Amino acid sequence: MSEEIKPEQFVIGVLRILMGWLFLWAFLDKTFGLGFATTPDKAWINGGSPTQGYLKFVVNPNTPLKPLYDALAGIYQIVDIVFMLMLLFVGVTLILGIAVRPGSIAAIIFFVLVYLADFPILPPEGVAVYNPLVDEHIIYIALLALFAVTHSGHWIGLGSKWAELEFVKKYPILE
Repeated sequence: MSEEIKPEQFVIGVLRILMGWLFLWAFLDKTFGLGFATTPDKAWINGGSPTQGYLKFVVNPNTPLKPLYDALAGIYQIVDIVFMLMLLFVGVTLILGIAVRPGSIAAIIFFVLVYLADFPILPPEGVAVYNPLVDEHIIYIALLALFAVTHSGHWIGLGSKWAELEFVKKYPILE
């Protein structure tokens, strides 16, 4: 007999699935150019790069990590593969509720890198900044940390079954 899910567990489970969909949708749109953030001619399957434009033109020139992002732009083909695999991995893990910890950790690293690419937040003239320190990436990081430290995969997901696997029992970080 399974335990009844509490309302707060249900909410966290739904938030986890929604966050997973955010990543899986980004993967699908960038891969196939569904016309939302990525046009078909810039789709990954049509030779477009999901990271090159961001790394070359969007990174804040004032960030102390600018040399890191410039180096990544120089190897964008490799970065594209890692980025797309990360989007797919995080999306699938969060939606299914399996390997939520490694999926959340990968997503946290991603959002920290995106946040630092724009830090310090010094927008071009005429562009509004709503908060110079806390933006949506910080909120995403907090949610992902919540997923990583709770059993959110067990709530509305396959996490309970996943946790019963021998290799997951042996390496609990995989839960």
